[in-house]
Amino acid sequence: MNKSKKAVKYSNIVKKYDDQVTRFAFENYKNKKDFGEDARLAFERHLKDLVRSEKNDKSFSYQYSAEKANDIIEFANKLTIAEGDGSEHFTCAGFQAFCIGNLFGWISKDTGKRRFTDSYIQIARQQGKSVLNAILGLYCCNFDNYNYGQIYCTATKQDQAKIVLNEIEKFINSDPDLEELFECKDYKSEVTGKITKSTIKALGRDTKSIDGFRPYLGIVDEYHAHKDNQMYKLLKGGTRRLKQSLVSVITTAGFNLNAPCYDLYKYCRRILRGIDTNERQFVYIAQMDEKDDIFDPENWIKCCPLTGHDKELMEIVAEDARKAKSMGGDELRDFMTKTLNIWVTNAETAFIDLNAWEKCGTDRTLEDFRGMKAVCGLDLSSGGDLTTYVLEFPYEDQKTLDKKYYLYSHSFIPKNRMQEHMDKEDNAPYVIWEREGLLTATTAAGGIKTDYKAILTHLHENVDKYDIDLTAIAYDPHNASAFLVDLDDFGCDLIEIKQSARSLNDATKDFQLEVKAGNMEHNQDDQLLTRSMNDAIISEPNSFGEIKIDKMIQKVRIDPCDAAIDAHKVAMGIEVEEMTTDEIVEAYLKMFEEEGD
Repeated sequence: MNKSKKAVKYSNIVKKYDDQVTRFAFENYKNKKDFGEDARLAFERHLKDLVRSEKNDKSFSYQYSAEKANDIIEFANKLTIAEGDGSEHFTCAGFQAFCIGNLFGWISKDTGKRRFTDSYIQIARQQGKSVLNAILGLYCCNFDNYNYGQIYCTATKQDQAKIVLNEIEKFINSDPDLEELFECKDYKSEVTGKITKSTIKALGRDTKSIDGFRPYLGIVDEYHAHKDNQMYKLLKGGTRRLKQSLVSVITTAGFNLNAPCYDLYKYCRRILRGIDTNERQFVYIAQMDEKDDIFDPENWIKCCPLTGHDKELMEIVAEDARKAKSMGGDELRDFMTKTLNIWVTNAETAFIDLNAWEKCGTDRTLEDFRGMKAVCGLDLSSGGDLTTYVLEFPYEDQKTLDKKYYLYSHSFIPKNRMQEHMDKEDNAPYVIWEREGLLTATTAAGGIKTDYKAILTHLHENVDKYDIDLTAIAYDPHNASAFLVDLDDFGCDLIEIKQSARSLNDATKDFQLEVKAGNMEHNQDDQLLTRSMNDAIISEPNSFGEIKIDKMIQKVRIDPCDAAIDAHKVAMGIEVEEMTTDEIVEAYLKMFEEEGD
């Protein structure tokens, strides 16, 4: 669908619903000046889902209630903020209304229960994070028609957990009507709603205190500071028996790429881009675009939507920026993470630029490379982990005469280990990948151990089916000893690839450059390969400045990425023969002859 048709369709939707949330989304889904790509994708997701709902898409069982969205927005706009020497009515900013309106406006067509059970909102500091969670807490406690609900404000420390609770109490204590409807028990760090008998409690890192509880609303404050996901998992585990619940994560970016928050951040970005699908996860991320100058004040509104138009506050930010630019180091990193909402280590250690990778996507398949030379990269596992082979085809672009590469990837996992990986480790949609033909779930050895025979059979079948000229198999020597005899059957060179920075440095860097240049083609529907590339992180350089993919800190499966680099180490040295027109015609004729047979 082209942009003009899309705009027409969205405008029709806006006319029908005519509510604050939908109008805001429509007015800003193409607003590159005030909102970064992630926020714009969130706006468009709302509009797309409205279109899906109207079409009665069987795969989408939700509808939007403008009335329910307006209820919580109007509730929020009646609250009073009393801090300092005065008080004033709270008014939702556009993005705040968009977030809470989405969370409460989208409902199931069948049950009328709320659609979203999870919410991830990432925004810079002093942009109303705690206030948003306080609104959710107040509303769910006493005004959501749920009796004896359990609401928890959680954080790494009790003092941090009480920040949201304190915001709730400030709202209550500044409004006589709310004071009559709530009881604040400071000595217990607890608030009780008198209408529903629901309670709001602040809990720190002592996770045993919530084990076995059933939170109607779980609030996770500053998730970036959590060293593990135990608190989050305990909250989620307690919601499973409830017909309607919400776990709300509102955070700023952090420094630690091994933190569970960063994993969730990447997952949510994949949802916005359609790489992963989760209809019940709400996402709003306020950050600048990749190419934006971080020191240009014009760009700061993208991550500071609440204060971006306030000249006085922006001057304070500008002073912080000048100091950070001058001092560098920790001062700069703190400015980037807290003020600009940037995961600092992302740009420094990410293997590839996801946007550049996506531009390399194509609809071409193995059929388009029938009869051509290829190198196979093998990343083998010994137990029940993911195992992958990648075929890399070096070829000459007929228009530019540049050397390019096409990647085909297929992975394998023992069938009885899939659920374990999905639940406990990488939160990857293995079942979906299997259904889409990107992954084979093997059943040999009880579906527990890696089935090397299935891998070899699959590779043989593709080589034979597409008449692939397999020139070499590049393999990781780890776990390959029992495999080598079988690899001899392919009749090509077997090349051991040592998994050291010295061995892989050139291939790793060249792969990055080829992606940036748009020369590393891959099928755009291969989301397993894309997920692997997106999750891969570069190791710290060795004493010679050499790098490779860091396998030690990865919680996710980067095996396709590893296999691709092994293949590329060999493929980048292969001379590409120019394909004449006669040869192209001959190849196509051969293809049709084989289909006729």
